[in-house]
Order: sequence, then structure tokens, then C-alpha cells
Amino acid sequence: MSDDALTESPLPKEAAVERTPADRDGAAALQVQATTFAVVITSYNYRDFVLEAVESALSQTRKAAQVIVVDDGSTDGSDILLRERYGADERVTLISSVNGGQLSAFQHGVNAARADVVSFLDSDDCWGPEYLARLGELYDVRADIDFVFSDLQLFDQQNRVMRFHDRAVDLGYTAISTYVLTQWYGAPTSALSMRMSWALQVLDLPGSFQRTWRLSADNCLVFGCSVLGAHKYYLPTGCVRYRIHGKNGWWSNQSPRIEYVNKMTSSALIRHYAARVGMGPECIEFTKLEFMTKPQPPWSETKRYARLVMMRRISPWRKWERALNILRRGWRLRG
Repeated sequence: MSDDALTESPLPKEAAVERTPADRDGAAALQVQATTFAVVITSYNYRDFVLEAVESALSQTRKAAQVIVVDDGSTDGSDILLRERYGADERVTLISSVNGGQLSAFQHGVNAARADVVSFLDSDDCWGPEYLARLGELYDVRADIDFVFSDLQLFDQQNRVMRFHDRAVDLGYTAISTYVLTQWYGAPTSALSMRMSWALQVLDLPGSFQRTWRLSADNCLVFGCSVLGAHKYYLPTGCVRYRIHGKNGWWSNQSPRIEYVNKMTSSALIRHYAARVGMGPECIEFTKLEFMTKPQPPWSETKRYARLVMMRRISPWRKWERALNILRRGWRLRG
């Protein structure tokens, strides 16, 4: 068989066929150990919102093993408010730190976590009560899934849904697409979750990175998991409420200059993770293999990988041959 042929992915059966949490065929016969969750809430000067965030984490129908709140040196009385409300509540772990920014707060929170999966929540956002239950349905039965992100419902000053695909999608592996195209396979902080081992890996960064990622440290979670090799899944839950209030750290500070700086720092971050695993430009040679890990790729993803193979240093006719093979397979398997 030709090396260019796109055969069916040699993945285990459980990973080769996309399943949603609603797919319960034969589930009664399986002995599944329930996934445990730690929730990490990071807060800086969001006194008006933080209690709502914490209460939404505590009100989940599937209880978290830990709710960890990291106050990052707030000066608006947030720390005092949190200790008055939850200082005697054994369900909540309160951590107060000197202001070091979002990445530093993530690191403090994850280092205190003892669970299978960590879910992140910004202190100005909140979750619907079924969020962890929806995540748990997937993590419980898919041990191969490392990283899950959700859609978001914008509220307060805006009212709309932010979707990343029109359905649940097993995205397989995303290292090459992220390395070559700086592609983002994730969501803002409050819609991100990952197995604990991955959270520890991606947050194992030099102290100098804390200054760069005082804001938008969800880039470290999203890009790091992609480049280091996490298996990603998009699960629309309808449970993540993302507040737009005019003082959002990233949302309210967008401009051509900020976009340029973000692109440059994100590129440097990706290269840092790539160096850790010995990944370089030659990875583009394995584009086809990465695409094969996607059971039912969205058409946008198929076109992205066709574009990637067109960037290879091979003869033009072989580029077109391989791109067409990807397009044919993607069209056949599209959801």
C-alpha cells in the first residue's frame, strides 16, 4: 500500500469511533470508577463576583472533591470576604498569595489539588449546576481523553453563545497544527478542564514566564497540552457562563498592538513546550498521521490539515495528492 494512502486510523476501537456522553450502550456492564474533580478558582480584585463563582462550584450536582480558591493579592477586600464566608467551610481551600498574576495563581491552585481532573474557573464567571456532571460522563468512560473544553454563554454586557464547533468533537492530537499554525484548540479559562498530570506538566514553567503571563495564562493550558501531546475533546455543555463586564483582563484590552504582542508571546510559548519534547519544523512530515487520530473531523479541521500538507517540502503533485487524500477522508468522515 502506498505511503500516501489514508487508511482507517489504527487506534483502539474506543478511540476510533466518536462517542458522546449520551452513548450508554453496554455501559451497565462496565465497571467504571468515577472521576474526581478539583476546581481551581483564581481571583484578583473581583470582590463583586467571586462569591457567585465559588457558590456555582459548590452547587454542582456532581460534587467536586476540592474547591480551591486562590486570591492573588487582591486589594479590594476579596481575601477578607472569602475568609469570612468560607474560612470554616471544609469544602473550600483558601490560598492567599502575593500578587503574581494568573499563571502564578494557576500554579498555586494546581499544586494544592489532589484529584483526577482539574477544572478552572475565573472568579468573574460561573457554572450551571450540571457542568461537572457533563464533564464526568465523558471522563469516566474515555480514559484516553486528556483535555476537554466547552462552549460559553456570554452574559451581563453581552448575551450570546460562543461555540467552537456545532457538535461534540473528538479532536485527537493537535501538536503539529498548533506548532506550525499557532492554532488554538481550547476556550477561555472557565471552560477548560484536564487530567491532573497534564495540568502539572503544562504549568511546570520557569519563573520568568509568570511576568509574561500575568494575563491570558489560559494560553499556557491550551498550547501546552496541545504541543506536549494531550488528546483533546470539545464538549458543548451549555453550562459555562462567561461574564462581560468591561473590566475583563483579556476581553477588554484588545487592540492591534496587544494582538501582535499576544501572537509573539504565544509563539515563544509554543516553541518552549516544543523544545521540551524535541519537536521541530520536521514534525510537518507527520501531518497525515496526526489527522488520522481524528475520528470525525469537522470540515474546517480537514481543510486545516490539507493546508498543512501543502506546506511540506515535496514536489507540487505529491502535495496535491496528499491534500486531496485528506480532503476525501475528511469529507467521508465528517459529522
